[in-house]
Amino acid sequence: MTDFAYIFPGQGSQSVGMMSAWNDHQSSVIDIYQQASDSLGYDLWKLVSEGPEERLNQTEITQPAMLCAGVACWQIVSSEHEMPAATMMAGHSLGEYTALVCAGSLELADAVRLVARRGQLMRSAVAPGHGAMAAIIGLADDDVVKACALVDKGVVEAVNFNAPGQVVIAGDMAAVEAAMEHARELGARRVLALPVSVPSHCSLMQQAAEGLAIELDKLDIRMPQVPVVHNQNAEVAASPDEIRQRLALQLYQPVKWVSSVLAMQRQGVGGLIECGPGKVLTGLTRRIEKTLQSFAIFDAESLASTQQSLGES
Repeated sequence: MTDFAYIFPGQGSQSVGMMSAWNDHQSSVIDIYQQASDSLGYDLWKLVSEGPEERLNQTEITQPAMLCAGVACWQIVSSEHEMPAATMMAGHSLGEYTALVCAGSLELADAVRLVARRGQLMRSAVAPGHGAMAAIIGLADDDVVKACALVDKGVVEAVNFNAPGQVVIAGDMAAVEAAMEHARELGARRVLALPVSVPSHCSLMQQAAEGLAIELDKLDIRMPQVPVVHNQNAEVAASPDEIRQRLALQLYQPVKWVSSVLAMQRQGVGGLIECGPGKVLTGLTRRIEKTLQSFAIFDAESLASTQQSLGES
């Protein structure tokens, strides 16, 4: 039987009403959000269900909202006896925290407070309107790095290695715009500014990472019951202190998603199941390694469809 890893999306997949189609499982979803609301001091479920969208998209709210979405989805999936057990887990950026909760390394209440604080630190590290991110499509990784290196003023770095030919850059707005132009000159098929103001995973986030490290030191972090592959080095941590270190480094160093997926495959994983809103990671899986089975579960219908597909395979 195929070994499966479960993976969890990060920011960008959120939307108002994103967890409202779980039918018989809806009470389980609401319970997770209630626990988070009690921890955060405001009604997170109401925000996720009703908006306003502008508030849901504030990073200190998006992060706990997406974490809860992934945890709720995982709890439903793992309660279904016909679903395969997890042999490994990983998450993209914020999704790494979701993976650690689902693997038993972090308590939900601690994690939602932590990622809300992470969002605040990220927002305060760079003044609004000064940071930017952009997706570079159809260019080799080395050429994206070269496009950034050609910029002589400001900070711009390749920060998300999402799939072959799909890399995200981040940094100072003017530097990012200059790197976008260099990427076009180097033959990029598409260059797309992303609708974010926080330049995640670049060196401008180092101050935020120092603040995050202080918060991480306060938390009880256990070794996961299921191995979790970290974004920062595409490896499994050997101790709780190393988990803290990887999470802090992740904030200002690149997300090595391609390497993470291939690392899981080398460990015998033959399929990835995405738990949480959207299908972004499932699409990336198919671009990274076509031999891997890939499924996305984000509501009751997609759960039933995945169960049917797995039953037929």
